[in-house]
Amino acid sequence: MSDDNRSALTRYRAWQRALVHRAGKAFLRYVNDFQGRHSSIPTTPWLSSMTFVWVPLLEMAWAPMRREFDGVWTHPDEIPAFHQISPDQARISKGDSWKTYALYIFGRAVADNCAACPHTAAFLATIPGLQNAWFSILAPGYHIPPHHGPTRALVRCHLGLRVPAAAERCWIRVGDEVRSWREGSCLVFDDTYEHEVLNDTPEYRAVLFIDVDRPMDRLGSVFNRGILRLMQATHYVKDPLRNLAAWNRRVAAARARRGAP
Repeated sequence: MSDDNRSALTRYRAWQRALVHRAGKAFLRYVNDFQGRHSSIPTTPWLSSMTFVWVPLLEMAWAPMRREFDGVWTHPDEIPAFHQISPDQARISKGDSWKTYALYIFGRAVADNCAACPHTAAFLATIPGLQNAWFSILAPGYHIPPHHGPTRALVRCHLGLRVPAAAERCWIRVGDEVRSWREGSCLVFDDTYEHEVLNDTPEYRAVLFIDVDRPMDRLGSVFNRGILRLMQATHYVKDPLRNLAAWNRRVAAARARRGAP
């Protein structure tokens, strides 16, 4: 194949990928209204920490999770930026400013990472309807611009693990309300509302980021299972799984070369 043909094929594949991604996001936005009508919990931007029985238990178990995060964070170069694992996040993830250490991706445990964080992984395994979980690390001065999550089938929870001393300058806005994290406390919200994040401090911020199935009535539950199966069949899920496996292989090989455990 000539260079011109190869370049044209690359452009076509990029166009096709972007078209599928835009069409998928438009479809998911359309069905959000249906999901809202069948939700068993409020569809407000922010939700009470009592919405899920496991949230208070998570808050009580936070200290060992913080220690496991601290252990992982001793090698920040081994933690990928969000867009290095999920290319669809390139608009909101730049450079090394937003790193993610994945433990679960759409219900699938990341075996190597879970083994490195056994206490955290053991607790996560008890959460009903767990889909995603990772350590989300934001660099000093970084701003995640306004964006929307893809589906109301999920509800998001952030457990504060490492919060800058000037907590009021490190915040997340969901809808019209701004809140800051506290170490050992959870924020629960619907990420389909516009949200943005700013860490306007000289310190890193780290949270345990969790997505779980939204509680629904019977029809809504069946519908959401179908939506999540569709998402799992797309590059939106397949790419992160493949990229993370490749990343962990490279990290393991680099450790072996320098004789690290």
